[in-house]
Amino acid sequence: MHPGRTENGMHRPGFGLTLAHRQWALVLAGGDGTRLQELTRLIAGMPIPKQYCRIHAGDSLLEATLQRIEPLVPTTRTLVIVNNNHLKLAREQLTVLPEENILVQPHNRDTGPGLLFALSELVRRDPNAKVAVFPSDHYVGNPAVFRTHIERMAAVVDACPERISLLGIRPEWPEPGFGYIELGATLAMGHGSTAFAVSAFSEKPSPSAAAAIVARGGLWNSFVMMFRATRVLELVAAVRPSDVEVMQRLNADGRLRSDYHLLPRWNFSADFLVQIPQHLAVVEADSTRWSDWGTREAIERTFASLNQVPPWQLQPGASPHAVIRPMA
Repeated sequence: MHPGRTENGMHRPGFGLTLAHRQWALVLAGGDGTRLQELTRLIAGMPIPKQYCRIHAGDSLLEATLQRIEPLVPTTRTLVIVNNNHLKLAREQLTVLPEENILVQPHNRDTGPGLLFALSELVRRDPNAKVAVFPSDHYVGNPAVFRTHIERMAAVVDACPERISLLGIRPEWPEPGFGYIELGATLAMGHGSTAFAVSAFSEKPSPSAAAAIVARGGLWNSFVMMFRATRVLELVAAVRPSDVEVMQRLNADGRLRSDYHLLPRWNFSADFLVQIPQHLAVVEADSTRWSDWGTREAIERTFASLNQVPPWQLQPGASPHAVIRPMA
């Protein structure tokens, strides 16, 4: 038996890649953030995408994301995908990265084409890359604990290199605007680490369906992922061959940047992950104090949990450090 595999053919954690070797990070910063333009106008004086806005603690969400993952992956192997129309704004916040690690998407065509665009470039640089994908519009109140869960996800990919490892969050309420992961069989990782196969993946279910999934023990999908880049490209080619073919053809013809706006829009979760639960695994993350800051309500909920008043709610002349005092 191969020393790096268990009896059932799984790779043993510790024998594969680690966060220090062949590990890359990909930060998704290509969203337009239209739902929060009114709020970002209040904070920044102009309606900028939320990932570039300094909503909390002096750092933008993008800057906070880079700081959160820096102990895991060096900046030389950290890529950020941005939109061309946001490039000036992005560059000002990405000075810690080599210029070539800023991947400029000509237009926002949703998460599917964006990830396909970025992963194709990553595989060109490193065909054996394992990559962790991080949205840039999340709040994480406990970054150290968050990083331990990312390390667990890396162990899953080492042990099960054909799977996409997802980070699942225990739901606080049945939110119909999120994706949901339903747990299957336990995947024993060794060293006391546990992950699960995925029996079903649902994206933005109805309120009643979301409540039923939560009652069955389902998790929110954080859209934090870990996988071998070539494996995901293989799966996308199998599930959405026409999308891969169109992008490859435009690239071969030298027309990818000029005709990128012609690419069909598709969502990586709703149009891809939903179709491949058998190729997914999930690590449940607890104690991270995670929040998807996709809405103003979500942001203000986090401020309330911190006993802080959002700056845009302060009375004129009030201290920006004012806090909500508990009632006696």
